[in-house]
Amino acid sequence: MKAGPAIVLVALGVTALIQPAAAEDIKRGERLLARACGSCHALGSGDSRDKAAPAFYTLGKRYPVENLEEALGEGFMSGHPDMPEFTFDADDVGAIIAYLKSIQQR
Repeated sequence: MKAGPAIVLVALGVTALIQPAAAEDIKRGERLLARACGSCHALGSGDSRDKAAPAFYTLGKRYPVENLEEALGEGFMSGHPDMPEFTFDADDVGAIIAYLKSIQQR
């Protein structure tokens, strides 16, 4: 059974709506992390300013980035004494995870 032109157009329209939202989330996640974390952590490239702070683009080598969702939403605490506690709302957490996924080294 072949898909009719209307079905194809609807599918393309849904895809077009989803992609800009994902791009907007990625940009928002980047802005959030740059503001809250960029003074110590490298975001998309380069070395972290603080040698103890892992570069965000390498986090996927340690564990699945999705594992950060709960910590970001409930309060991210680290054993590192210089790292402040951060809490983000659910929309921000989604944007941050989208950004982190987009920059992971493969």
